[in-house]
Amino acid sequence: MTTTVPGPTYHEMLHPELRPPAGSDELDPINLFNITWRGPDNRVRHIVLPRELTGVEANIVVLTGRDFPSGSHKVGPAYATLMEGELAGEIQPGESTMIGPSTGNFGIGVAYISRLKGYPAIVIMPEQMSEERYQRIRQYGGQLDLTPGSESDVILVLERTQHYKKDPRNKILAQFELLPNYRFHRYVTGRSALEAAAQYGNGEVAAFVSAPGSAGTLAAGDEIKARYPECAICALEPEECSTLYNNGRGTHRIEGIGDKMVTLIHNVLTTDYVALIHDDDCVMGLELLERRRSLVERMLGRPRGYLDSLGGVLGISGICNILGAIRLARYLGLGPEDNVVTIATDGMDRYPSVLANLEKRRGPLDDARLSASFEEIFRGGDAREILDVRPAEQKERLFGYKEQVWSAFGYTHSYLESMKSQSFWDGEFDKIPAIDQSLLEARKF
Repeated sequence: MTTTVPGPTYHEMLHPELRPPAGSDELDPINLFNITWRGPDNRVRHIVLPRELTGVEANIVVLTGRDFPSGSHKVGPAYATLMEGELAGEIQPGESTMIGPSTGNFGIGVAYISRLKGYPAIVIMPEQMSEERYQRIRQYGGQLDLTPGSESDVILVLERTQHYKKDPRNKILAQFELLPNYRFHRYVTGRSALEAAAQYGNGEVAAFVSAPGSAGTLAAGDEIKARYPECAICALEPEECSTLYNNGRGTHRIEGIGDKMVTLIHNVLTTDYVALIHDDDCVMGLELLERRRSLVERMLGRPRGYLDSLGGVLGISGICNILGAIRLARYLGLGPEDNVVTIATDGMDRYPSVLANLEKRRGPLDDARLSASFEEIFRGGDAREILDVRPAEQKERLFGYKEQVWSAFGYTHSYLESMKSQSFWDGEFDKIPAIDQSLLEARKF
C-alpha cells in the first residue's frame, strides 16, 4: 500500500499520549494525531452541567467536540473512513477525489482531512445550512455541491452521490452507510464516555443520549452497553421530523440530525428509547446559554460567570442532546448517583447566522419572554414524547424503515437481515485490531 500523510490508529485516537505531541498549526498534517476526545492534559474533554440548570438530580456529563481539529468530532469518522479506504487500496494518492455527503460537520471534516492528506474534496450538502458551514469547507479547499432543501432533505444528498459513483476515481466517504463511522464512535467515543463518567456518581452510565445524524455517535452506546447492559440508549429527533418515532416527515432547524430515515449504520438493536425535541427549543436554548447567560444566572440565583464554562462549547445539536438528556433523566427518575452521558458535537462558531435569524423569526427577545422560554425549554417536555422502542414490534418497524431506504441504494435483503443480529455489529467492531496493525505496518514504509 502507498499512503499519503500517515495518521493515527483507532487505539492512538483513544490514547494520543502514545504519540509525540501534535502541532499548533491547524493545517499541519501532524494534527491528524489530534483527532481525540482528550485535551493537552490527557483528560477526556467534558463538562458536567449544574443541577440548578438542568433541574434534575442525575449528573449530565457532556463530552465536548469543539476542540477536535476542524471544530467537530465528525472529523474522526471522516478520517477513519478515508484511512480504511487507503488501507484497502480503494483510495489512491494522486488519483482519488474524496466525496463527502453531509449536512455540515462531516463535510467540514472531509474537506479538512482531505486537505491534510493531499486529496481534492467535494462536499455534497443541502443548500439551506448555516453559512458558517459553507465558509469552513471553502476555507479548507473543499468544493461545494448544494442540493435543494434543508437538513431533513438529506435523501437528496444521497441521490446526488450516485452521480459521483459513476467515476471510479471518486471515493464516497459515506458516513450514513460505511462502518468506519461505527467503529470510530464505538471504540473512541464510547470508551471516552465511560472514562469521563467514571469520575461522577456511582461511576457507571445509566443512560446515553444522542441525536442521530448519521447515527455514528449512537454507536458509543454499544460500547457503553457492553459494560453496563442496563444502560438506556436514547435517540433524539426533531418533533418536526419524527421519523424514528412514528415515520413522520418534515423540515426543521436542528442542523446535523433528523434526516427522514434510519441510517444504515444505526444499530437499532441497542436503541431503547426515541425522544422528540422541538427545533426552536434548541435554537432558543443556545441563545440563552450563549448570548444571555447573565440572565440565566440571575434566574438561577447564581453569580455572574457561574455558567462561563458553557461559553462557546455548545451548538444547536448539543443543546438538543442536553435537553434530551435532561428529559430522559426525569422520565427514568434517575438520582444523584446516576450519570447520563451525551455529546456536544461542535461549538458556537457554527451558528452566529442561525442566532441572528432567530429574532427576525420570533420577534423581540426581551428578558420577560426569555425567562418564560427558559422554563419551557429546560423544565418542559412531555412524557408522551418519549417512546419505548425495546419491544420486538418496534425493532421490526425500525428495521422496515431501514430496508425501505437502503434497498433503493443497492443493499441486498440478506445484508440488511444480517444487521438484525448483534453479532454483525460486534464483528465489525472486532476488526479494529487488524486495521490498526495494518496501519502500523503501512507507516513503516
